[in-house]
Amino acid sequence: MAPGNYPAPVTLPHPALPCADWADCYELRVQPNALTAISVAERTLGNFPAWVRALMWLRNAIVRPFGLKGSGSPSTRQTIGIFPVLSRSEEQMVLGLDDAHLDFRIVVDVHPAHETGQTVSVTTLVRRKIFLGKLYLAVITPFHRLIVRTMLDRLSRPAVAAS
Repeated sequence: MAPGNYPAPVTLPHPALPCADWADCYELRVQPNALTAISVAERTLGNFPAWVRALMWLRNAIVRPFGLKGSGSPSTRQTIGIFPVLSRSEEQMVLGLDDAHLDFRIVVDVHPAHETGQTVSVTTLVRRKIFLGKLYLAVITPFHRLIVRTMLDRLSRPAVAAS
């Protein structure tokens, strides 16, 4: 597997969230051709490291007084980790939710890359609805970038079998 992951261009509007006004994307070339978008989403988003869980707990404690949804809010939808699944196929998973301050989508894509590998990309799309959404995104963006890159780096390690 290729070490590291790299920013990739994103074109807006994007079909997963046509009204998005902010986006980023990271991609990673991997080998062999055995990954699906579902397996990538489960492996990268299904179980955060302790430091990310601590940041999410802190985030929830801070935003709760403002009436914003916390991660892990009750949902009738299927989830991967804390994220509700909006659509799924072997090639693409779309996760996300809508809140008062912003709507977001996480799009996990897996495509063939040459004859011996695949390209995995994780695109984050955000529609900032109100000033609080703009402020929130400005504050969390450095953490978001670190978390996405860390989660993608998990693909360069052997998968751990579920017990």
